[in-house]
Amino acid sequence: MSKTDLEMGFEALRNGEFILVYDDDDREGEVDMIIASEFVRPKSIATMRDYAGGLICNCLAPEYCDAINLPFMTDIMQAATSKYPNLAELAPNDIPYDERSSFSIWVNHRNSFTGVTDHDRAMTIREMAIMLKEERYGDFGKTFRSPGHVCLLRGAEGLVKNRRGHTEIGLAMCEMAGVTPVCVVCEMMDSKTGRATSIEDAKKYADENGLVLLKGQDIIEKYLEE
Repeated sequence: MSKTDLEMGFEALRNGEFILVYDDDDREGEVDMIIASEFVRPKSIATMRDYAGGLICNCLAPEYCDAINLPFMTDIMQAATSKYPNLAELAPNDIPYDERSSFSIWVNHRNSFTGVTDHDRAMTIREMAIMLKEERYGDFGKTFRSPGHVCLLRGAEGLVKNRRGHTEIGLAMCEMAGVTPVCVVCEMMDSKTGRATSIEDAKKYADENGLVLLKGQDIIEKYLEE
């Protein structure tokens, strides 16, 4: 019996490989490269820089965010408005494809140098996943500094049950694959058009590189069955 695309996606994540995920025509309409953070190496960062080009973000499962007391960036801005009132005017209340943003803080590993090199970002991302996997929550501030060059995203409670962004879809894939629910997402961009890579071009890239391309809706439906 041949494996389904979802099964191949789970296997790819367990093997430390990339998967490609298209969210939805009615949402961002973008394809993201996704990889489980515990397997990220400098080459992984280089691949995303060269063949995706979007923002390289580290997504954390909501229970991990709660364990390290990680806020949304909007919460930080709101708390700071008494001293910096203009921040209130920046509230992301007009996002055309979503109700809110998943953005939290930006971090570097304390053993990094500038924090932006492939080596430094891979270390920051991988060590974050390992720390959370080992439940060393008290090491968060000892291990990382902020601001930095790796953006952390908070997964919504219930993941795709409550929000259907790449953050939640990637974390749901990790959970179903049985890997640590911390993953990197990076949007695929088209340098010729200045827009997101089309689903057709993403499929061509996937075919040429032996990668699995999944539809977000299929992942969501599978997760809701669990």
